Amino acid sequence: MSTQESSPDQAADQSPEATFPLEAGVPAFYRRLDEDLYAPTIHVQGAWRDDEQHMAPVGGLLTHAIDRHEPREGMQLARVSFDILGMIPARPSRVSVRTTRPGRSIELVEAVLSVDGRDVVRANAWRLAAHDSSPVAGVEFEPMPGPDAFPEWRGAELWPGGYIRGVEFRADPARRPGRTRTWIRTEHGLVHEEACSPTADLIRLVDTANGIAVRVSPREWMFPNVDLTIHLFREPVRGWVGFDTKVTMGTTGMGLTSTTLHDERGPVGRAEQILTVRQLQQD
Repeated sequence: MSTQESSPDQAADQSPEATFPLEAGVPAFYRRLDEDLYAPTIHVQGAWRDDEQHMAPVGGLLTHAIDRHEPREGMQLARVSFDILGMIPARPSRVSVRTTRPGRSIELVEAVLSVDGRDVVRANAWRLAAHDSSPVAGVEFEPMPGPDAFPEWRGAELWPGGYIRGVEFRADPARRPGRTRTWIRTEHGLVHEEACSPTADLIRLVDTANGIAVRVSPREWMFPNVDLTIHLFREPVRGWVGFDTKVTMGTTGMGLTSTTLHDERGPVGRAEQILTVRQLQQD
């Protein structure tokens, strides 16, 4: 979950953005308008502001664009890092993609999401060639019980916004502030009437991690993340996404949300989010 302050000039430029109608009848996060332009729907609406996009589906959209860029058989996404350059307005969003480091077995791809001509999120993704490493395979991450082992948790009781309303949660009853194990899924597709990879399917939910193990009430403190970095050591499978999450907050306005990511086969990777922690002004 992420939002960032805008400068006075940006705030003035953004005045028409709040009037853009977020479609409610589309069963997906985005509807494609042309080759690289997407209309966000109500299902991307953020938690901190009604007129912003939640970072989770933005991450999925950028991953989808990376997957479609110069695809080659046998290449897999191993790491993607997102830098959030400011508030992500809930407006038609353009995605540009380029290869910045080509290679036969290792390549780096950059994707940028812009709104009204301003870059708001930048992603860098390493794609690596797949090889047989089964003789040395091993996983040290702790497994977690499946989604059927945990009861329902109502995230919308803690967080507002169209994105959270469209997500189903199953949370460990032993959860506490700063620590949880949670499974989540959504019935909403990424881009209307388009298929996406299992990796993009998982990444469209990962930024949710910062809102499921909160240490303090989001009505009293803000703790948006300014980045999101995801490492994957195998391709995920579709379905529930598991979060084994810990939240750390320091004494000088910074925090860290750290998550081991799971699918229904077991651990699949890691996610890290650096936070800016600020007390809200009370009326």
